[in-house]
This record gives sequence, C-alpha cells and structure tokens, in this order.
Amino acid sequence: MDTLKTDLKKAAIDVLQDYLKFLGNDPETEIQLAIDETRNRYLLIETGWHNNRRIYGTLIHMDIINDKIWIQHDGTEEGIANELVKFGVSPQQIVLGYKTPDRRKITDFAVS
Repeated sequence: MDTLKTDLKKAAIDVLQDYLKFLGNDPETEIQLAIDETRNRYLLIETGWHNNRRIYGTLIHMDIINDKIWIQHDGTEEGIANELVKFGVSPQQIVLGYKTPDRRKITDFAVS
C-alpha cells in the first residue's frame, strides 16, 4: 500500500476519533464511527432519541479519492479540513467536496 494513502487514512481516522472523544457521551444518543478502509470511506454518525424525536445524521463524511481526502459533509463548527491540516495533511490533499468547483477555487484547499 502506498505510504501517502496510509498517512491519509491514519489522519482521517485520527481526526474522527478525536471528534468522537470530544463529543463525549450523551445518554440519549450514540456517536458511531463507520470506517470502510477497503472503499476509503470514513464517517461519524449520530443516532438516538432526544425529547421523543429521532436523531440520525452524518456529522462528518470523508472519502479518499485519487490520493486526496474529499470532505463530502462537514457538520462541525471549526471545519474538519482545518483539523486535518493540524494532523499534517497538506491543504492541496484536501478537497471540500460539499462546495461547488467554482467555490473550491477561492479556498486554500484543492479544487479536485
């Protein structure tokens, strides 16, 4: 396996595990880490109940495509891309997939 891809996988998993710890335990909801290393897919999902309402949603979704981390969904306040950079991932290895290609051009991150 390519070292670059291994480092990206490790960064994606480490960032998600940090968020999992940060969000802590809520007796009514559960935060689940879903990792598919075969397909290079990494998700943080929230499930449960709050005040008799169903809670279900993807907080973070990242894929590794062509040796770049594509952020498909970012439900964080600070921005998962910034966290990945803190873990040593180059901004040119991060694609904000939830933004249009035109919007990506005006960020510090890769267009595709």
